[in-house]
Order: sequence, then C-alpha cells, then structure tokens
Amino acid sequence: MNTYYILMTVMFAMAVVVFIALFFFKAGYGYLSTANWGPKINNRTAWVIMEAPAFVFLMLYVADYLISGADTGNDRTVLLIMAGLFLVHYFQRAFIFPFLMRGKGEMPVVIMAMGMVFNGLNSYFIGGWLFEQAPAGTYGSEWLTSPQFIIGTLVFLTGMLINLDSDHVIRHLRQPGDTKHYIPKKGLYKYVTSANYFGELTEWVGYAVLTWSPAGLLFAVWTFANLAPRSRSLTEKYEQEFGDEYRQLKKKNLIPFIW
Repeated sequence: MNTYYILMTVMFAMAVVVFIALFFFKAGYGYLSTANWGPKINNRTAWVIMEAPAFVFLMLYVADYLISGADTGNDRTVLLIMAGLFLVHYFQRAFIFPFLMRGKGEMPVVIMAMGMVFNGLNSYFIGGWLFEQAPAGTYGSEWLTSPQFIIGTLVFLTGMLINLDSDHVIRHLRQPGDTKHYIPKKGLYKYVTSANYFGELTEWVGYAVLTWSPAGLLFAVWTFANLAPRSRSLTEKYEQEFGDEYRQLKKKNLIPFIW
C-alpha cells in the first residue's frame, strides 16, 4: 500500500474520532465563539487563509498535469471538469465569501490553522486521485454521460445553490451596526438549524458520487463528521438563547425532516 492510501486510511479513522470529539468540544467560532480557543484574527482574513490552500493546491495539480502533458490513461476533459467543480467551490469560499461577510467577527488562530490543514489534505487526496491514482480507463469520455456523473453533478450544484442561498439569509439577518442575534427562518432554515451546512454536505456527497472515488467519499465523510456535531451544538445554542421560541419551530439539526 502506497503513502497515499495509508494517509487516506488514517484520515478515515480520524474522521470517526473527530465526529465523537466534536460533540464534547465545540469549535469556538461564529455563533459558538468563546474565549477558550486562544488568540483570534479578523474573520475575513482567517477565511481567506483557511480556504485558499484548497484552491491553490489543486490548481498546482492541474498546472502540473497540463504542463507535463502526462498521460494518465483517463480523458483529459473529464479530469479537468471534475477538478473545475472543486475549484469553483473553493474560489467562492476563499475569494468571494469572506468579502461578503458583515460585522467585525474574529476567528481563533488555532481553528484557522486546523482548517488550513484539513483543506490542504483534501486537495492532496482529490488532486492525487484525479491526476495520479485513478486507474487508467476509470474516466473515459463516456464518464460525462454516466449516471454517477450526471446525478452527482446535479446533487453537487443543488448543494452549492443551497449553500449560497443560506449564506445570503444569514448575512441579511441584521442591519449594519446591529449586534443582536436573530433566528434565521428563510429558505431551508425553515426546516434545519444549519441550512448552510446541509448545502455543503450535499455538495460533497454529490462530488463523491460524480467522481465515484475513495477521495470523494473521504471528503464527504469528513464533512459530515465535522458539520453534524457542530449543527447539534448550534441547535443547543439557539435553544439556550431563545428558549421555547426556538424549540417550537421544531427544526432538525442538519438534514431536513430526518435529523
């Protein structure tokens, strides 16, 4: 077993540990922000630094692939489309989303650093799979008309739209200068506490399907392991702050009508 698959196995195991741990140790940023996580920096700066490695590292894979002219035995157009979907997501998260943020929030440096490592590793696994590890013939030109690609891409794009819409709802809960907390109720926030996280989870489940790969599956598993406990913590936080007003909405934590 080569280094790539050893690291992937370790990451799958770590996802289980992180999933359990986050029910007890709440990541202190955003609505769950506390002073227990050490020094903080501006939210916009932290988001750019945290998310940019995913975009930059995969771009390096793409550039190396194009410059070297390597023949991986897979269709070049298919590989670039799948890489492009990943890059579109992270371009938005790293270079658009942070500059749409309102307020003067801060993020703990340690959270930012962990996010950088996580995003860098995801790029390593996705880029490594697409351009190095995927067996020859896995992605022929016919892959673009396969059920996996078509269904996965539709799910991915649906998740992206949910994520963008949910971020828009959160940004417009308050007027400039207002620091009060409000309950989001528009869009999928009618049904779940964390509609933005549901959108992100949907994206990466879709990506796992459209690539039909262990790397895509790992990303989806890690997304759930990270966001499911946080969604539960956010529900608890809203219930603490708003009491019966929030409980009466009967929202699920992350997945509409299910959990």
